[in-house]
Amino acid sequence: MQLIFRYGFFKIQNIPLALADWQYGLLVLSTILIAAGGYVINNIFDQQTDAVNKPNMVVVGKSISETHAYNLYIGLTATGVAIGFYLSNVIDKPGFASIFILIAATLYLYATSLKQMMLIGNIVVALLLSFSVVIIGIFDLYPVTGIENQQQMGLLFSILLDYAIFAFVINLLREIVKDIEDTDGDYKQGMNTLPIAIGKSRTGKIVFGLSFIPLFFILFYINKYLFELLFVTIYLLLFVVSLLLFFTVKMWTATTKKELHILSGLLKWILFFGILSVVVISLNIKYNA
Repeated sequence: MQLIFRYGFFKIQNIPLALADWQYGLLVLSTILIAAGGYVINNIFDQQTDAVNKPNMVVVGKSISETHAYNLYIGLTATGVAIGFYLSNVIDKPGFASIFILIAATLYLYATSLKQMMLIGNIVVALLLSFSVVIIGIFDLYPVTGIENQQQMGLLFSILLDYAIFAFVINLLREIVKDIEDTDGDYKQGMNTLPIAIGKSRTGKIVFGLSFIPLFFILFYINKYLFELLFVTIYLLLFVVSLLLFFTVKMWTATTKKELHILSGLLKWILFFGILSVVVISLNIKYNA
């Protein structure tokens, strides 16, 4: 997502950017390292749950020891935060280093406690994903925003926020679908996910209802802002709206672990094609002009 926005959107706009290409590469690397650290710590605390939900994918305790996994977590997270500290000083905003510390701390809290709270864990993961879009604006746009370009930068930042909201909603749906898929293992671990609290069927119907929210707003967005861009409209209808409709229809009847796994993967593709649309929009505007 970060690479798409930088090279498929910002670079086409002919605007000043705060980070050099290699520094932006460090921002992406920092995001990857901190996320990877979160993935490792989550696997450490999920050993028993994963043994039930996905026994063939258990790594900690099988391929690597728990001690080695902890060392890996510390190394990944510390390196990611250190890069964030460096980048914060590059843009003369040393206080922004706290953003990376906060994200790393939130991932640790998620793995140790937040994911056991009904919906809280789902919302936290979705927010962290969407923030990986917002952080682009914080480090690449905000430092070079002045009075003379405030309006243009504000517009670009608002577009980033729109995509961040889209990423949040789609990933929230996916997190709930994954909870339905993993109900058996989560129940044995004493977790309090939504499907455990109200049942798989009711949770599935809630996801079905929630899936109309992104559908409505994407169609509204197309009608209000993009309808004159024919190629963009066709792209979004084919690769985002149609897939969302398919997901919505299938979610109503999905019950098996296999069906839910497919729908979870489908939401990944919807998110990918949705983010990729910013490139389609940029190119459509550029070549129509």
